[in-house]
Amino acid sequence: MVTGLFDSLASAIRNQEPVALAEVVEIAEGVPASLLGAKILVRPGPPPEVLGSLGDPDLDRVVVRDAVGELSAGLTATRHYGVHGEARARDLSVFIESFAPPPRMIIFGAVDFTAALAKVGKVLGYRVTVCDARPVFATRARFPMADEVVVAWPDKHLAEVGGSLGGRDVVCVLTHDPKFDVPAIVSALATDVGYLGAMGSRRTTDERNQRLRAAGVTDEGLARVMGPIGLDIGARTPEETAVAICAEIIARRTGREAPSLRDRPGPIHRDHAAALTD
Repeated sequence: MVTGLFDSLASAIRNQEPVALAEVVEIAEGVPASLLGAKILVRPGPPPEVLGSLGDPDLDRVVVRDAVGELSAGLTATRHYGVHGEARARDLSVFIESFAPPPRMIIFGAVDFTAALAKVGKVLGYRVTVCDARPVFATRARFPMADEVVVAWPDKHLAEVGGSLGGRDVVCVLTHDPKFDVPAIVSALATDVGYLGAMGSRRTTDERNQRLRAAGVTDEGLARVMGPIGLDIGARTPEETAVAICAEIIARRTGREAPSLRDRPGPIHRDHAAALTD
């Protein structure tokens, strides 16, 4: 059993498939010593694929649930349970180790800002995909820093990969073109992606929101879209804009309050001389 469990773990890691290993690392007095070192391997479902046991079906059920949660967030933690999975007991300490593949950053639009965002995304540990329907622009020569460059319409690409996107992943729409960005945003809203941002001026954003509403997007859906994209830090160049976008991604992920362009009134680009006199 243990050999098969570790073989399955090694295979998942080798193939960059998400998997979590839960092991009983500490037991209280009176708990059978045989439980110490018990392991269970969990692959996300639905339903989750489970290999091994911690000795009790109710405990297994609760630990599998928690392991799936930790894995979706890419976290590793020690949790405490009763011998039957009781939440407020501390009979057992279970170490849940997540082996999650790198989070994904999908950038729609092979534009000038894309290369800079792809570079910063790679620095932050994302697996970066650049996607554009125009083969003349979506080339490996223009975006050598990306893990993959895909020539496809945004909705077609998300139809293929959207089901695998989760809270750790991000979608950035940089196209500035309704025929690209509206399908991209509508398709991204149908996924569980953790961050969705769209570039554009306030006028472009307002017009895009009207088109999104016409396409059936609700106010709740629009609230998920960070547009104009990025934090309000006065970014102008592609590199500064990439930093502003990634800073907003971090702030949203960690739950920190930060001055997003979407939530601030006024022009996106202020006159530098005027700003010095404020």
